[in-house]
Amino acid sequence: MRRYLYGTAAMTGAAIMIVEILGAKMLSPYVGLSHFVWTAQIAVTLVALACGYYVGGRLADQSQQLGRLYWSILGAALYLALTVPVCEPVAYWCLDFNLAVGSLLASGILFFVPLALLAMTGPFLVRVITSSVAGLGGNVGRLTAIGTLGSLGGTLLIGYLLIPLVPNSVTMLVTALALALVCAGYFFLSRRTGPAVLGLLLALGLAAGAKTYSGLKPNYTHLNEVFRGNSHFGMLQVLDRRDGSCRFYLNDNLIQNTYDPGRKLSVSHFTYSLSGLARAYTTNIADVLCIGLGVGIVPMDFAHAGARVDVVEINPAVVPMATRFFDLDTSKIHLTIDDGRHFLNRCRKQYDVVVLDAFLGDSSPSHLLTREAFASIRRVLRPGGTLVINCFGSLETGRDFFTASLNKTLKAVFPSVLAHTSGDGGIFFAATDRPTLDFVRPPDLANVHPEVLEETRATYAGLVDTVPGHGRVLTDDYNPVDFYDARNREDTRRRLAMSAKRL
Repeated sequence: MRRYLYGTAAMTGAAIMIVEILGAKMLSPYVGLSHFVWTAQIAVTLVALACGYYVGGRLADQSQQLGRLYWSILGAALYLALTVPVCEPVAYWCLDFNLAVGSLLASGILFFVPLALLAMTGPFLVRVITSSVAGLGGNVGRLTAIGTLGSLGGTLLIGYLLIPLVPNSVTMLVTALALALVCAGYFFLSRRTGPAVLGLLLALGLAAGAKTYSGLKPNYTHLNEVFRGNSHFGMLQVLDRRDGSCRFYLNDNLIQNTYDPGRKLSVSHFTYSLSGLARAYTTNIADVLCIGLGVGIVPMDFAHAGARVDVVEINPAVVPMATRFFDLDTSKIHLTIDDGRHFLNRCRKQYDVVVLDAFLGDSSPSHLLTREAFASIRRVLRPGGTLVINCFGSLETGRDFFTASLNKTLKAVFPSVLAHTSGDGGIFFAATDRPTLDFVRPPDLANVHPEVLEETRATYAGLVDTVPGHGRVLTDDYNPVDFYDARNREDTRRRLAMSAKRL
């Protein structure tokens, strides 16, 4: 029994870390993965652990009946199973609050109770195992070490295996299943048939639920889901309109791109704006670097025009999906799976155009938008070359910190910087080392999809500027855009999430 208790400590330790990490991933399609979300998840975990440690110690002092602990673990398993069907409605309800409060509420409602129940294990088992004060230190040390090793195992399991290979819902149900089996095993060993059967029945129900959820696809009103897969950087989906006129790419429930399979053209104007602005501002384009693959539409556009295209993409799971559903031909480009900043720091090649189109849901990774990052990009650009950036931003006074800061940071590195927008929230920056930035040729609209022709035309014509005194130069040492731009990103994510919900 002592060995079984040690096993219980390891299992609950692993479950705590799985729930902490997986909880943030389950909420990310609705509230994102900004520092607000991780702060909320870690804060809820720490408060839950503190409460669980306290209550577990108090209960153990009152009675050392192990059944009380295992009933608590069984309750945690049941609660975790319930988080799977209720996560979406809870998360959408929390979208009515600002990001900091909403993410804290969602995390607290979904994960505080099971984490607190699991945290009771450590102090309870210390009290049960310790028969004299003389052995207290050793028992505490052993149980703490075993629980911590279990946490390490859970962290490695969720980070390197479960998240990229298994749907989040199934992982949560399997975690609940494992906890239920631990409880059923204890009740069986202690010859308590009724609770053992109950725990086993719950485990069987969770196993059936996990199998059912793994085969379920959401019911969309006008679309068919043709692909769904988890990855290190969110859940990937491909949805087709039932009439075959449009295909959608979603990452963590947010629409990232649209495609007309019949015409083999994008139905998102940003793809034309990126490649079109690069061509309009650059005399000769022989070599192109795309930081961010997307589904490959922009890199393939340059490749079809005869350019040599290097692409750096951080998420390998996107590549087979883009090849299968969006006509990406990896033989036409040179693809590197890497972080964009790491690639730039090691790059010794030079390019005529660099396209920065890296997104994690509702925003670009902040480490790609600093003075040092832009200095690395300028180093790999040939003289007269052009950097083109796709981003979401606001020009409204009081909400323009990110846009003004990005403009100011680019101007700290490049002599000439211009910004284009059609007014839909998307802003495209162009930067070069030339003293002035002017069109060297008029934008070509011949191959733009009719549905986004006017929006693309408006982007080319829509030159804007930011207020000079607003914002600051962003550096690796100080880059607070996640904080100051939280409201804009919250609005962007809410809009994208709600639009995906209406599909």
